[in-house]
Amino acid sequence: MTELVLAALAWVLLHMVVAGPLRPALVARLGLPAYRGLFSVLSVIALVALIWTYGAAPYVELWPTTSAVSVVPVVVMPVALLFLVGSLRPSNPTSAGPDMLMRGKGEELPIRGFTKITRHPMLWAFALWAGSHMIANGDLATLLLAGAVLLTAVNGMFSIDRKRAAVFGDRWQRFKAKTSVFPFAAAWSGRVRLGLGDIGWMNILGSATLYAIFLWAHATLFGVPAYHP
Repeated sequence: MTELVLAALAWVLLHMVVAGPLRPALVARLGLPAYRGLFSVLSVIALVALIWTYGAAPYVELWPTTSAVSVVPVVVMPVALLFLVGSLRPSNPTSAGPDMLMRGKGEELPIRGFTKITRHPMLWAFALWAGSHMIANGDLATLLLAGAVLLTAVNGMFSIDRKRAAVFGDRWQRFKAKTSVFPFAAAWSGRVRLGLGDIGWMNILGSATLYAIFLWAHATLFGVPAYHP
């Protein structure tokens, strides 16, 4: 369990310190592309360590895994996967790749697709995965792993907002005024019009296919069935 605690701490520090207060100095020294490359490598290493130590950690129950809590990820994961698939569209200025292409351009930042639902669909996908599995599994190891992911996902939403505000200035402020961090809040308040076409049938089909695969192969891939009746 000690190794998992250290891996979770490394993950959190990487995403909240290296990608936070230390980022400006590192970008100034390395340049943004090199910094992002290094950060990506370190993130992969930290993620592998997190998964490896999680698999080796002892089971320490914090609350019983009843059928009532076991159903939570079964219900939540279709939404999480839809957000994940929808986040891959290359027009979201909160994504690491598209924001580079939009720098220096004078046009308004695009608000379409899942950006109308939330500025951070990928981070919401991670947060929903983490939160639902923490509830369903009810053990200390999952609390450490999923808790680290949940913490950095939520922090990342506001951290990215600050970084994009510094890069895009007034363009970001106008984009931010018409979008939301919390899913569907902008559409609910009338700041943006959301239609089924923004969600996209291909996104729905792709996420449904992924959900069916994970539901069917969960026991094979992760050693436990997706639902415990």
